[in-house]
Amino acid sequence: MQTVTLIYPKWNKIPEQTEFHLPPHGPVCVAASIPEKYEVRFIDENVDEIDFSASTDIVLLSMMLTCQLPRGKEIAAQYRELGVQVVAGGISTMLHSKEVATFVDSIFLGETEDGRLASVFSDFERGQLQGKYDFFHDFPPIDSIGPARRSILNDKRYVYRGVRMVDLVHASRGCRFNCFPCATAFLGGQQFRPRPMDRVIEEIESIDNNRLFLVDNSLAQSKEWVMDLFEALIPLKKKWISHPILDDEEVIAKAAKAGCWYVYQAVFDTSDVIRDRVKRLKDHGIGVEAAVLLGTDNQDADYIKRLIDFLLEIDVDMAEFSILTPFPHTAVTERYEKQGRILHRDWGRYTTAEAVYTPKNMSPKKLEEMYSYAWDAFYKDMPQSLRMARLFTDLVKKEMADGTYKPRELEKERQWSLQ
Repeated sequence: MQTVTLIYPKWNKIPEQTEFHLPPHGPVCVAASIPEKYEVRFIDENVDEIDFSASTDIVLLSMMLTCQLPRGKEIAAQYRELGVQVVAGGISTMLHSKEVATFVDSIFLGETEDGRLASVFSDFERGQLQGKYDFFHDFPPIDSIGPARRSILNDKRYVYRGVRMVDLVHASRGCRFNCFPCATAFLGGQQFRPRPMDRVIEEIESIDNNRLFLVDNSLAQSKEWVMDLFEALIPLKKKWISHPILDDEEVIAKAAKAGCWYVYQAVFDTSDVIRDRVKRLKDHGIGVEAAVLLGTDNQDADYIKRLIDFLLEIDVDMAEFSILTPFPHTAVTERYEKQGRILHRDWGRYTTAEAVYTPKNMSPKKLEEMYSYAWDAFYKDMPQSLRMARLFTDLVKKEMADGTYKPRELEKERQWSLQ
C-alpha cells in the first residue's frame, strides 16, 4: 500500500490570543477525497513534528493561510530533495497559485470532490503528474460532498486545559456576499451552495463530539434554509458556534433552541444596528465574540478608542482584534495597490497582527500601537481566561439542562474554569 503524507504547515500565531489549536477543517475534507487504497499519514505541524525520514510516496500540502506559505515552501524543498513529489492545495494555494507553483511539483486549484483529486493520484501512479490541476470555480456537484475524514485526526492533540476542542463541520459552500476585505467570493464563488440537508445532519450526528463549529462562511444567506437547518439540528442536542447568523428574531430564537452556544459577530462601528444585534443574541442566551477589524480608512486612533469603549458598553463576551490585511484577490488589495499603500509581501508577516500597508489616518506604527491598545483595554478588567470561563460555564449549564453533559470530565472542566 502506498502512503500519502498530508501536511498542514505551522505559522506564527498572534501573541495576544490564548494559545489553543482547533482541528483543521481543510485537511479532513481533502483526506475524504484520497482514494482508499492509500494509507494517509496526517501531520498538523501546529501540534506534531514532521519526521522527514519516514517513508512516503507523495506529499500533499494543505495550506489555508497566507502566512503558512513560507513554511510550506521549506517543507516542499526538503521532500523534493528526498525525491518525493509534492502537491499543494488549499485557500492560500489558490490565492498565491503562481508563486506556489514555483516550489512544488503540482498545484491543485478548486474543490477536490467528484473524483477530481483521484485524477491527480491516477496521474501520479502513471508517472504523469501534471504541474497544475485547475478546477477553480468549476465546482463539483454539491451532493458529491460527503463527510469529512476525521479519522486522520489525533483528538488528543486538540485539547485545551483538559477540555476537548470543538470539531469543525460545514453545511454549505460559497457566499452570496462580497465583503470588502474578504476573498471568499473569489475562492468559493458568490453562489450560495447548500449541501443536501440529510447528508449534513447525517455527518453531524456521526461526529462523536457534542461541541461543534459550523464553519460556513455565513448563516445569513437564506432564511428558509437556515431555519430548516436549525430545525433539523434540534433533536441532535449538539452545542455549536458559528460565524454570523441572520439578524432576525425568529432565526435567532431557533438557533438558540438548536444549540447555538456563541457566534463570531463582526463589529465595524458603534451604531444601534450592532448594539441591537448583540442584544438580540444575548437575550436568547447566545454569547458573542466580536470580530473587530482595525485600520480601515474611516478609522483613526480616537475612533478605535471609542470602538473599544462601545464593546465594553454592550458587553460582548469576547473580542478578537485583527489589523486589516490586504490579501490577494480582494477589493481592498486592488485599491491599495493602485494607491501604492502596500508596504511589502513578506507573507510570513501577513498574520493580521502587523500593519503591512499604510493606513489612511495614521502611520503603520500607530496602527500597531492601537492594535495593542485594543487587546489591553478590552481585557484589562477581565482577562481572556475568565471571559472564556464565563462562556464555558454557560455552555455547561445548557448541557446539564438537556442531559448531554459528560460528568466524567467535570473535574477537568472545573479546574479549567478556575484558572
